[in-house]
Amino acid sequence: MADVRDFGAVGDGVADDTAAIEHALADGDGLLVFPRGEYRISRTIAIDLARTRRTGIDGSGGTARIVMTTPGPALSIVGHHEGTADPQGVAAGIWDRERMPTVRSIEITGTHPEADGIRLEGFFQATITGVLLRYLRHGIHVVRRGRNLLVSHCHVYRNTGVGVFLEGVNLHQTIIASSHVSYCRLGGIRVVGGEIRNLQITGNDIEYNNNRSIGVPGADAEPTAEIFIDCRAGTIREGTIASNTIQATASPGGANIRFLGAGSGADHRAGMWTIAGNLIGSQSVNIHLAGALGFAITGNYLYSGHERTILVERSRSIALGSNVIGHNPDYGDKELSTGIRFEDCRDSSLTGVVIHDAVAGRNTVAEAMPTRKEALVELVRCRRMSLSGCQLLEGTPVGLLVEDCHDTLVSGCTILDARPEPLMRTAIEWRSSPGAAPPSGSAVNGCRLQDLSLPAAVAATAILVALVLLDGTTMSYAQLGDR
Repeated sequence: MADVRDFGAVGDGVADDTAAIEHALADGDGLLVFPRGEYRISRTIAIDLARTRRTGIDGSGGTARIVMTTPGPALSIVGHHEGTADPQGVAAGIWDRERMPTVRSIEITGTHPEADGIRLEGFFQATITGVLLRYLRHGIHVVRRGRNLLVSHCHVYRNTGVGVFLEGVNLHQTIIASSHVSYCRLGGIRVVGGEIRNLQITGNDIEYNNNRSIGVPGADAEPTAEIFIDCRAGTIREGTIASNTIQATASPGGANIRFLGAGSGADHRAGMWTIAGNLIGSQSVNIHLAGALGFAITGNYLYSGHERTILVERSRSIALGSNVIGHNPDYGDKELSTGIRFEDCRDSSLTGVVIHDAVAGRNTVAEAMPTRKEALVELVRCRRMSLSGCQLLEGTPVGLLVEDCHDTLVSGCTILDARPEPLMRTAIEWRSSPGAAPPSGSAVNGCRLQDLSLPAAVAATAILVALVLLDGTTMSYAQLGDR
């Protein structure tokens, strides 16, 4: 154990302790202990694991603070692992000298606008636990290659950049758990590019990561998200977002969870993910997927999407399961109109979804964006879609809109408006835009509806209909007449 005060550090928040900490790093036994105090540094403490060997930073149960006064990270941990996470792919020198660099129980803050907290690269089994990172640009910044990253029991709070930032990394086996990541302007957890596999985001509180919450002048032009996964240049697969609270203050273009993939081709780049068991609410869009492939979204409660609850674009193999979508009853009559939209998607399903629109049929929160949706659930230019066992309640002005879609099945759904003065003009509006081919291979079966609207050009063979209307009568397509 190397007590940094034994190497000349003062810890009074006035003296420059940089040289003393570097002395302890070079000549100590590898575990740098910071007793209670405030340790001001004027350059990055560079921890080259090939030189320092196995290294840990300890802040004496959170009583110590490092204050970074210049640009760059307070701590830069650099390893030299070029293998995989397979034990046989780890060089003996990495096991002997570099494995599991650790930062624990310490606070890191900044006084310079470009000061960062911890930068990691080339590591194997880096572990950050019980750390407070605030008033920085980026809290934890991961670059280049790494394997087996653990971030747990941390507070990443009120930073002008990103809370946990994975930038252009080749990174496998990452767990971000049991942490509080909030009030970071450019996202709580943000991934940009790189190749990432096995990213687990579990049991965290991730909130208010946008400009409205921390007030950076002129920053509103850049949309953000609590969890922002941008793999338009890279591939990000095999991940979970589970058992988190993910909330915000609505910001222009913002989302609670956002995945941006490469497009609608065969290689969607973002996929093989589950989003399960989360509480997600209070943003422009709660979940936004673009260019995604292979997502299972289930068991979440989603609320207060100012523009949309769920927006899915140019994606395929999306299973939207038993989620409940509604409002926070604590706010009484202050409700937000909500909705789901799938656009240019295919091979996807909505099963067991319960979605309840605002009683007023519009946003009633004073600062909310205007409502622009056409239906509670919208399927636009999609193929091979199914909607089954869902409850679509109080949709305004339409319950379900199906536009320019083919091979679409709607079965076993309830689409009703029980408001004292109903605002839903029709339960299902199935339409084709001018010049588009009539829908084919589609069916509506066993649904309880108020009404059904079909385009006049649709032939009886185009959509098969068997439904139960509000009065309990069963009707087939041939019986619909002018309805």
